[in-house]
Amino acid sequence: MSLDADWRADLDAVDAALIDEYQSGFPVEPRPFERVAREISAETGTDVDADAILDRVRNLRERGVFRRFGAVLNPPVIGSSTLAAVRAPEDRFDEVAEVINGYRQVNHNYRRDHEWNQWFVVTAGSRETRDEILAEIEERTDCEVLALPMLTDYYIDLEFPVVNGDRFARESLEETDVSATRISEDARGDLSDLEADLLLAIQDGFPLSATPYADVASEIAASGSGVDPTVDDVLAAVERLLADGCIKRIGCVVNHVVTGFTNNCMVVWDVPDDELDERGEAVGSLPYVTLCYHRPRRPDQDWEYNLFTMIHGREADAVDAKIDELAADHLPFPHERLYSTATLKQTGARYEDLVADGE
Repeated sequence: MSLDADWRADLDAVDAALIDEYQSGFPVEPRPFERVAREISAETGTDVDADAILDRVRNLRERGVFRRFGAVLNPPVIGSSTLAAVRAPEDRFDEVAEVINGYRQVNHNYRRDHEWNQWFVVTAGSRETRDEILAEIEERTDCEVLALPMLTDYYIDLEFPVVNGDRFARESLEETDVSATRISEDARGDLSDLEADLLLAIQDGFPLSATPYADVASEIAASGSGVDPTVDDVLAAVERLLADGCIKRIGCVVNHVVTGFTNNCMVVWDVPDDELDERGEAVGSLPYVTLCYHRPRRPDQDWEYNLFTMIHGREADAVDAKIDELAADHLPFPHERLYSTATLKQTGARYEDLVADGE
């Protein structure tokens, strides 16, 4: 699909409801599309059945509007995750990226317009494995690694309405709910055998069928792991993983680039430590802030920033305007703007890497 085309042109009210209202909260029940069909029919006044809803989800995925249908994992709760960066020499930039991207535990890597020009995420089943990977990357690339694990999560959610003309994420919303959640670098999921098998089975999404949870149960039973769950077992396990925060949400995962949100900026702030939680919660509650979290300073590496925010928008000017507003009204502190200029790797966290060495 061309990014220049209006991807919304041929969408109707049913498509819009699927895209904007089912990014989370998807029913955890044997035939979830039947409930979605009833809810959307009542909301839109369009008589649509479960098969039609399923066809629409398939179509939106094929068009690239949805990346996938299924669960969004919360890696820091299950294993050990960190943001990291290197200063890759321009004449070796691609070589360094190839080394970093070669690790299956690296699920995001972006070029950013900064001295630290390559930013990536390492997610593993334990802190030890995570740190071994960082040390290997440093040795193999001959580039110093800046490791910045998340210490406090104030707000992290890329769920926002996109079937609109909003210039930046959540422009049409007034506020979001936040809380300061401490993150342990030594987190281990403490998963049952069924939960571990379940995460492995759904890592690339749920089956797009009328009975996705029953299909997952069958897949687990056929995997040879020795676990033979019923559909009720799978439903209960999904509910537990949602309640424990291992799964952040279940729904249709939107492709923000295809839907026009092509500009994002990571802004790093030097906030006084005694104001950090107050400022973090206040900023995280702003609807246009899609990510807000505390990471450590690294003064020995000349990194003095401890609060990270991200803003997504359709136009760079709109994103910059919101950052100006942040600085003027909420965070009157030294900061830097790190625009993403290229996506070097973007995948979901691999669940086997989270459960395999976290025993």
